[in-house]
Amino acid sequence: MTAAIPSPTELCLLKALWRDAPLSARALHAQIEDELAWSFSSTRKTLERMVDKGMVAQEANGGLQVYRPLLEKVGTLAAFARDFSRRVMEMDTPLAASMFTGSKLVDEAELERLDSLLQDWPDDEA
Repeated sequence: MTAAIPSPTELCLLKALWRDAPLSARALHAQIEDELAWSFSSTRKTLERMVDKGMVAQEANGGLQVYRPLLEKVGTLAAFARDFSRRVMEMDTPLAASMFTGSKLVDEAELERLDSLLQDWPDDEA
């Protein structure tokens, strides 16, 4: 099963959640506000859609609704990178994870796993 490919705005929210989950909608909005430059209601609506899509979970935590990612970070990033390489760059060969060296999003162990996923991508994906 191929990991879900989030939209660019969904990816922005996921990256904040991968760093600091669980987060309330307000705390999440504060983290992404400068990058997306949109209203709090847009953040809430996007979170609602992401819950419906199974990308994030909403839970009560001390009387506050908080969100946590359901999409696993490395698998999602691999799917996103693979989709970009095939759909945009029209590449059929595996990507090299070395192009992500220096990323603030993944550590060394995650980079190794990303490389493995990119090299061993299923041939029968749609």
